[in-house]
Amino acid sequence: MDTLLLALTGDFLGTPVYFWVAFIAIVLGLLVFDLGILHRDEHEIGAKESLGLYAFYVVIAIAFGGWVWWQRGPTAGLEFYTGYLIEQSLAMDNMFVIATIFGFLGIPRLYQHRVLFWGILGVIAFRAILIGVGAALVYQFSWILFGFGAFLIFTGIRMFSHKDEEPDIENNPVFRFLRKHFRITPELQGRAFTVKQPDPKSGKLVTWLTPLAVALIMVEVVDLIFAVDSVPAVFAVTQDTFIVYTSNIFAILGLRALYFALAAAMNRFRYLQVSLAIILVLVGIKIFLVPLGIKIDTLLSLIVTLGILVGGVLFSLWKTRNEPDESAVEKPETGQLEP
Repeated sequence: MDTLLLALTGDFLGTPVYFWVAFIAIVLGLLVFDLGILHRDEHEIGAKESLGLYAFYVVIAIAFGGWVWWQRGPTAGLEFYTGYLIEQSLAMDNMFVIATIFGFLGIPRLYQHRVLFWGILGVIAFRAILIGVGAALVYQFSWILFGFGAFLIFTGIRMFSHKDEEPDIENNPVFRFLRKHFRITPELQGRAFTVKQPDPKSGKLVTWLTPLAVALIMVEVVDLIFAVDSVPAVFAVTQDTFIVYTSNIFAILGLRALYFALAAAMNRFRYLQVSLAIILVLVGIKIFLVPLGIKIDTLLSLIVTLGILVGGVLFSLWKTRNEPDESAVEKPETGQLEP
C-alpha cells in the first residue's frame, strides 16, 4: 500500500501521478458510457440528443477544471478553462471539414457516430505524442515559441484570406493515396470498416476498405493537421503538459458530441471562420510575447477568446437568419469511390 501511495503521489511531467490517473479514468469512463450505454443500439443522432450530450461533456469539463482549480490553484484552473475554450474554438473548423468528408463519401448519419467514436481513440494517442514533443521542444529550446507564434499568425491570416474556399476532398492527397494503394468498395458494407471480397483479377478473397474506413482515416488525418494549429495555441496559455493535454481532450470530446447539431445547419456558421482566424492571430501574438517575458493575463485571454467566439457565432446566425438549415450530408456522393 505504501508503495502504491508513493507511486500515485510521484511526479510525471511536472504533475502528480494521481492527476493523470484520475484524468485517464474519467476519459475511459466517458468512452464506455458513450459506446456501451448511450449508443449500444446504433441509431441516428438528432440535434436535440447532440446538444444534450454536448452539455453533459461541458459540465464534466467544467467540473474537472474546478477540481484542478481547487487542487492546484486559480492560475492552473484559469489556464485549463482558457486552453479548453481555445481548443474548442479552433476545432470547430475541423467539424466543418469532417462534415464535408462524410457528405463526399456518402456516410449516413446512422454510422457517423461510429467513425467519430473510434476517431477519438486516435485523437487521444496522436495528441499525446504531439503535445509531448511540443513540451519537450519548449523545455529544451524556449526560442521555439517564436516559431509557434509566427506559425499561428501566418495560419490565421491565411485562414482569413481563404475563408470562402470549400475543402476539395476529391483531390485531397490522403484520399488519392488511399484510392491508389488500397482496394475500396464502391458502396458501404453496413457498419464494417473492412470486408473480404474477391479480387477482380485473381478471384481470391482479399481485404477491402469500405467508405467507412476511408472516412475514419481521413478524419484522423484532418484532426492531426488541425492539431498542428491548436496545440501550439494552447502553449500560448501555459507550458504545463497536463493542462495542455487535458484541455485538448475534453474539448475534442465535447465537440465530437456537438457535431450532429452543427452538421444539421452548416450553412448557418459560414462566417465563424473569421472569428477563428482572429483568435489564431491574437494567440500567435500572445505566444510570441512569452519568451520576451511579456505575459498577458490568463483571465483576460479567456474573456477575449470567449467574446470573439460568441460574437462570431451570433453574427453568423444573424447574417444567415433568412436561410434554411442545410445539412452537409444531405446529398451523398459515393460515385467517387468507383475503382
